[in-house]
Amino acid sequence: MSQGSSSTAPRRTLVVGGARSGKSAFAEKLAADAGGAVRYVATAVPDPADSDFAERIAKHRARRPADWSTVESADPATILSAPDNPSDVTLIDDIGTWLTARIDARAAWDAPRGTIISDTDALLEAVAAYQHHLVIVTPEVGMGVIPATHSGRLFRDEMGTLNQRLAQVCDEAFFVVAGLPQRLK
Repeated sequence: MSQGSSSTAPRRTLVVGGARSGKSAFAEKLAADAGGAVRYVATAVPDPADSDFAERIAKHRARRPADWSTVESADPATILSAPDNPSDVTLIDDIGTWLTARIDARAAWDAPRGTIISDTDALLEAVAAYQHHLVIVTPEVGMGVIPATHSGRLFRDEMGTLNQRLAQVCDEAFFVVAGLPQRLK
């Protein structure tokens, strides 16, 4: 994919890591260091009954610079595909919560793998076509114990496949472990 003649900097960066690995903080640093206006696309759908998750969201919000714009949306493909782009850098955090919302929306937790392929295809097409600087945060979920439930295995498999496909369309990728980013490509 051409990056244009005006810049040799990668346009699409994938940041992968486990839970509490530091992947979001690293991605936020990448976005800030890129310079210019930053649009933060938060894919989490807050549940008022889940105080632990609400606290996690609050910590993410507090960490962001005040001049960043925030879009809370479970549909990053639509955001990326919009003809007007108000920012120099878009940061999506994170694809795991987006995937969960898509599986929920399609009531696909007991469905065969691949049921949400139209959703993942739309996201990948939007990422591949995006012409501005983009940083994507996504969880690595396949390095531990095999989940005991069908829904856990479904999520792990769908997430793993989606991460592989995202890595293909991104210009660079990092794996964050214990707060330490490792360049993958």
